[in-house]
Amino acid sequence: MKVKDLFELHQGNGFELMHINSSEKSDVNFVSRTSQNNGIVAQVDKIDSTEPFRAGYITVALGGSVLSSFVQLKPFYTAFHIMVLEPKKKMSLQEKLFYCMCIKANAYRFNYGRQANKTLKDIELPNVIPNWVYTTKSVPINTIIGKKQLAPLHIDNWEEFRIGDIFKTSTTKPLITTEKGSLPYVTRSGQNNGINDYVSDENYILNKGNCITIGAEGAVAFYQKFDFVAGVKVYTLRNKNLSKYSALFICTILNSYNYKYNYGRARILSKIEREIVRLPKTKNSSPDWDYMENYIKSLPYSDKI
Repeated sequence: MKVKDLFELHQGNGFELMHINSSEKSDVNFVSRTSQNNGIVAQVDKIDSTEPFRAGYITVALGGSVLSSFVQLKPFYTAFHIMVLEPKKKMSLQEKLFYCMCIKANAYRFNYGRQANKTLKDIELPNVIPNWVYTTKSVPINTIIGKKQLAPLHIDNWEEFRIGDIFKTSTTKPLITTEKGSLPYVTRSGQNNGINDYVSDENYILNKGNCITIGAEGAVAFYQKFDFVAGVKVYTLRNKNLSKYSALFICTILNSYNYKYNYGRARILSKIEREIVRLPKTKNSSPDWDYMENYIKSLPYSDKI
């Protein structure tokens, strides 16, 4: 028996959370591709033009945390690359949770480069539900987001800024030796916050933390909290107003542009300085650092940063 035999498959909404009003008082959830918290990242206001999916449907992440599957207990909207499964026949909560477990068990077949959008419908499911499914004591599903109110993103009021005008940019001097130690070694990698290794405190040129790093070919922006040493073609962005929260906000914006770069077109310093980004602004038309920091602090799990 396949997924398509038991469920009607619906494409999710493909909404972006930043474009929806968040409200702790709402009974409508917003489901993303995360594997945590039943996939829920916020409560949001109902959209007049779009009815939310009904409670009792199953959400399946097609990318990100691939095949993370959850029964949604409240009406919901979804982010990109979410499939919504509507049971073709009446199912108990235990049965739905069992099928979520079975779908998730196939996650090893997928990764960030191989999503499940074309093959989910053909995933094999058991023809018979084991008796233990009905006798196992159910545990309440916790989907509490927290008491923080998301700061609204009024992107229409954002302003364009040239990176070279709001950051002091520079090229790091590369490390010569890489003996094992405790200092982060930041390279052009687009993975693991750019950290390729940890090296000793000898034969290095130290770079102070609290900055954003971008590797030329990796082209991904990361926030470096701690002092670090660097590989070749790693650039830093600094501003006295930068904090770990505002830096994460800006890294998200910067990384939305990194699709323009690759190993044949590196993100070198001169190009970074000329990049134009849209950011929240103050009344004086300068970047609103406080707003960016408070927005990140308002996100679920921001206290774990």
